[in-house]
Amino acid sequence: MSKSQFLKEQLVPAIAAISPEFKPLWGKMNLQQMTEHMSREGFQVASGKLPQTLVTQEEHIPKMQAFMMSDKPFKENTPNSLMSLEPVSVKHADMQAALVELQTEIDDFFQVYEKEPEKSIMNPFFGNLNFEMQVQLLHKHALHHLKQFGVEI
Repeated sequence: MSKSQFLKEQLVPAIAAISPEFKPLWGKMNLQQMTEHMSREGFQVASGKLPQTLVTQEEHIPKMQAFMMSDKPFKENTPNSLMSLEPVSVKHADMQAALVELQTEIDDFFQVYEKEPEKSIMNPFFGNLNFEMQVQLLHKHALHHLKQFGVEI
């Protein structure tokens, strides 16, 4: 299965299969907070809905992108300097609504690049990313959070 196909068809069902009571193996986000984080800081950033400015120094971008394109996973508790130390409150009333939003954001991401295949969108840490790079980063990010909740893909 391709990474795109996984994101389109398997990510939401994989998250939905996790018990909402499951305590993460690391980090402070609960399952719904993680799901909403993937919607916002994952797919909305990648689709350009949440425009970003670069926080990484330009000279570090090649190294950052080389890591991003590799099979090396994000480390547990990788800090995100753009997020508060404490997880933000959930936006949705329940997990089902968070999953519906995530699937919508996934679908929207793919539609952005179907309309403009050559589009490049700024990621605050990794710089301007094309479709292939966005998919790689989203897949790596998704596997990181699934592993956080005990799911190995």
